[in-house]
Amino acid sequence: MEEAIIKTGGHQYRIKQGDIIKVQKLPGKVGDKVHFDEVLMVKDGENIKFGTPLVKDAFVEGIITEQGKNKKIIVFFYRNKTRNRKKNGHKQPYTKVKIGKILERGEQ
Repeated sequence: MEEAIIKTGGHQYRIKQGDIIKVQKLPGKVGDKVHFDEVLMVKDGENIKFGTPLVKDAFVEGIITEQGKNKKIIVFFYRNKTRNRKKNGHKQPYTKVKIGKILERGEQ
């Protein structure tokens, strides 16, 4: 398998073997294996398989390389003419994953 489109954390990612992707926080420690079962498309050379909505018996393996938080964003709420304002900060947690294998159940 060469390329795939996976879905995790409400987002879709186009991946290849060896890519490093930044996804919504996943449980686990650095060095743990992760398993993505929601595969929407698989491309192997000229052969392309599309799922309806998922490709049957396809999955992607990866290794967690980093757990962290993004830069802080400021959330500022303001109402005109009422002295009503609120300022909050937020750091979104993320997980970096190195993509290992893009497989189907029979290829293990």
